[in-house]
Amino acid sequence: MKRTRKLGYLFKEGIHNMFSHGFMSFAAICVTVACLVIIGSFSMILYNIAVMVRDLEQQNRILVYIDESYNTAEAKSVGSQLNLVENVSQAVFTSRDEAMENFLAQQGGGEEFAGINAETFRDRFVVTLEDNARMAETVEAIRNVKGVADVAARSEIAEGFTTLQRVLNIVSIAIIAVLLVVSLFIISNTVKLAMYDRRDEIGIMKMVGATDRFIRFPYVVEGFLIGLISGAVAFFLEWGIYDLIANRLTAVDSLSLLDIVPFTKVLWIMVATFGAAGLFVGVFGSVMSIRKFLDV
Repeated sequence: MKRTRKLGYLFKEGIHNMFSHGFMSFAAICVTVACLVIIGSFSMILYNIAVMVRDLEQQNRILVYIDESYNTAEAKSVGSQLNLVENVSQAVFTSRDEAMENFLAQQGGGEEFAGINAETFRDRFVVTLEDNARMAETVEAIRNVKGVADVAARSEIAEGFTTLQRVLNIVSIAIIAVLLVVSLFIISNTVKLAMYDRRDEIGIMKMVGATDRFIRFPYVVEGFLIGLISGAVAFFLEWGIYDLIANRLTAVDSLSLLDIVPFTKVLWIMVATFGAAGLFVGVFGSVMSIRKFLDV
């Protein structure tokens, strides 16, 4: 019971600290919200780009041509061997007739193609990979499969996608790290101002035997509340901004081909991210700033 009253007192002090420095707390919340919204917006942009890159990678398929001497049944049997190759996600068979029909459809027919027949084409497999970064070694393994006559692969495109993804990851980590540091700095300074005003009180508490934990707790609560409020406000603000921009983009005919990920698809991930980031910035910022004032 005594411990409960003690914790209640410390929580009350933390809340009092936040409201007693209302303007600075409000400023800290606003700046932290701005940083978290920028982090969230940039993360969602990168996530959408990553999804688009992944979709483009799926379109960057390998064409595996089967030996002309194989009949249709023998050609189809090669597929079981292709699917056993490491890194192959799927191998879909296309017969000579289907290859001819696809070609004519792409070319729009026309009399100039009247003399083309199915024997002009080869049976083939359209192969998609699990990881396009390993295309070169996978192509080499496919070439060694019995019955494979040739392989057509655009490895330079796969390498371009891989490089783009790495650059995006590096940029995102750098920007998020900078914004987190800015948020930590703002909240740390806010708590420092609160403690500077009460430095004499902290000194007296130390002299009468108050522990560092007892003195520190209210300020940690203050940082916790600032971080929690900032995370909640930033989350709902990000949700509204994202949906607004996504709806505007999909309404533009020239941008209708963009496959924008709905916010609801990553809802709980974003809840956890904003909550964790807000609490981390708030609590850690308070802990960082209080050390100096406890050394009285």
